Amino acid sequence: MDFARGIDAQEHMMRPFINAITSGDWMTLERLRVYSLILVALGTIAIGGLIISSKGPNDFLNRPLGTDFSNVYAAGKYVLEGNPAAPFSPQLQHEKEKLIFGIDTPFYGWHYPPVFLGLAAVFALFPYLLSLAIWQLSSLILYLWNVISIVGDRRALLPALAFPAVFINLSHGQNGFLTAALFGSGLLLLDRTPVISGILFGLLVYKPQYGFLIPLTLIVSGRWRVFFAAAATTIIVCALTYFAYGAATWEAFRESLVFTRTVVLEEGGTGFYKIQSPFAILRYWGATIPLAYAIQAIVVLAVATLLVWIWRSKAVPELKSSALLTGTLLSTPYILDYDLVAMGPAIAFLAANGLKRRFLPYEKSILAFCWIAPLITRSVAEYTGFPFGLIALIALFTLAIRHVMADVYART
Repeated sequence: MDFARGIDAQEHMMRPFINAITSGDWMTLERLRVYSLILVALGTIAIGGLIISSKGPNDFLNRPLGTDFSNVYAAGKYVLEGNPAAPFSPQLQHEKEKLIFGIDTPFYGWHYPPVFLGLAAVFALFPYLLSLAIWQLSSLILYLWNVISIVGDRRALLPALAFPAVFINLSHGQNGFLTAALFGSGLLLLDRTPVISGILFGLLVYKPQYGFLIPLTLIVSGRWRVFFAAAATTIIVCALTYFAYGAATWEAFRESLVFTRTVVLEEGGTGFYKIQSPFAILRYWGATIPLAYAIQAIVVLAVATLLVWIWRSKAVPELKSSALLTGTLLSTPYILDYDLVAMGPAIAFLAANGLKRRFLPYEKSILAFCWIAPLITRSVAEYTGFPFGLIALIALFTLAIRHVMADVYART
């Protein structure tokens, strides 16, 4: 009897907490503002500390500031020198990086197709630190504008800026802001201006791993103007690159894929704990390469099947957009924590849907978890093997599916 009363008392004490998590009432606008301000302050201190402690273009650990931007800058220098095929040689690329940043500079590989060389050459025209600042600030503005446009409320600016993936991307000098802005804006403009939407999708050609699910969903949903605009943009960009840099550059890119696939992805040269994909976590846990590829292929097939169903359904655009964003990120075996910036628009689409219509039970709390996940995903995965980033992607994709299923059942 006493034991039963004790259990009842514990349940009574836990009920308010469970109710708050279920309803999401704990996440008020004021708390969101305060949490965002704290994260912005911490991120600013961290980035500021890197800059203050730097020595010229290098940080206190003798790495280039904006570490991964160094490979873009070095590749751009090769283009300006008339040797656009050189970045695809790991040895030559590293030599240029050491020439610019010092003999002890770690190797930062160039794994992009030739279409990204033109942008790299533009940035290589300026001093390194100026180029890095222009690159990150301009693409950050595009990302922030996209998230605000999706939510339709300027108050989304602070949470969008505080999203931890933002500061991860800033510290790496990566292209996550541009990718998120192009992808999110393409989805936002899908039915408003189909041709512009297609052009934005086509410009994502520098991320070829995203090139399967986007055209698939456009085809099954009958958005042919978007599809043909995207296809034309892709063809034009690739053709211009071919004529500008020659066939040898594309051949060098093709040959470099072997190094990217084996050393960087399959052997974990980047670090499996940094990669937020089913393939990487399985390799981290000791799975063989064939098994990891098999599981990744099953994930791709499952995601593609669900996306076909979602995009052929009468689901609202916000749900389709969030599902495509997260499904695309889930489907590539090579997605690092700074690529999770694209989760920002995905979260924004679900938040916009909830504000316009309704939030499902636990949805606000799940969105909060996904928002904070990039902050800890690398460190937790390194020491425990638990990929918070991957879990967040699965959670977002599942939320979109739950909404679509709820709408379908409501009509029957």
